[in-house]
Amino acid sequence: MHTTESVIPVYNFMHCSGENDFAIAHMTTVDVLGKLQIPHRQEGYNVSLLLKGSMTRYIDFDRHEIHAPAIICIGPDQINQYESADDAEMICISFSQDFLIAEMKRWVACWECMFTNVILNADEKDMEELRVYADLMLKEFSSDKPKKEIIIRNLLNAFIITIARMRDAMASIMMMDMSSNKIVEQFKSYVDAQFKEKTQVAQYAEMLSVTPGHLNDLIKTTTGRTAKQVIDEKRIMEAKRLLFWADYNLKEIAGQLSFEDDSYFNRYFKKHTGFTPSAFQRTIREKYN
Repeated sequence: MHTTESVIPVYNFMHCSGENDFAIAHMTTVDVLGKLQIPHRQEGYNVSLLLKGSMTRYIDFDRHEIHAPAIICIGPDQINQYESADDAEMICISFSQDFLIAEMKRWVACWECMFTNVILNADEKDMEELRVYADLMLKEFSSDKPKKEIIIRNLLNAFIITIARMRDAMASIMMMDMSSNKIVEQFKSYVDAQFKEKTQVAQYAEMLSVTPGHLNDLIKTTTGRTAKQVIDEKRIMEAKRLLFWADYNLKEIAGQLSFEDDSYFNRYFKKHTGFTPSAFQRTIREKYN
């Protein structure tokens, strides 16, 4: 059965740069357009600083008109498409979760907890601070100096924390003890990998050797949502991506997301979005096409 991965290409900016876990590049309008105008996912995490100019970019099924200075934070599952760019200049940073230092790995595991808004408007002072870290990473990345990876890891760590501070996004995550943080990290990892087959909180609680109630409390403290809401939101988001980007009928999408039948999928989708799948698909495609 097809998945969005089979119809939406996955680009690995890190491999294009000859690396496995980290890459950084200074890009202009010419670099941004081209292959990136095709709907795609990006391997790993991506943070871009739009330094000047503007661009129009789809992220999942939302169309964003972005004007500098701005910060764009993209997670591994999100679908991107650049529509246009005008005199754009940006620094694009891609990294795998494995590249991060241990403590940051746990924070980034809950990416959407840190960056609830994909597009962050920045003032000149914010951008100036981030530009210092970005320029140092660019310099180290292009050098052949010993231990450069250690320096880049720590600069990236400071870079991400600085962005999160701008929205007070990390307070609840940083206040958790190590064991609680580890459970949240593992839960998010399990949901990302198994949300199509495992849809109940009890299934994840068993995998994590905790009670469903304790798991709910931890996830609610971190995300503001229950564990069940996190699972449901993951399923709904993937359904929306398939409805917008792919050419499958409702029965195929229902089967792909492990619903018993398309009637149950219809009821579930409407309960969580207020729309039937067909109505959502028609409305979103009419809006952007």
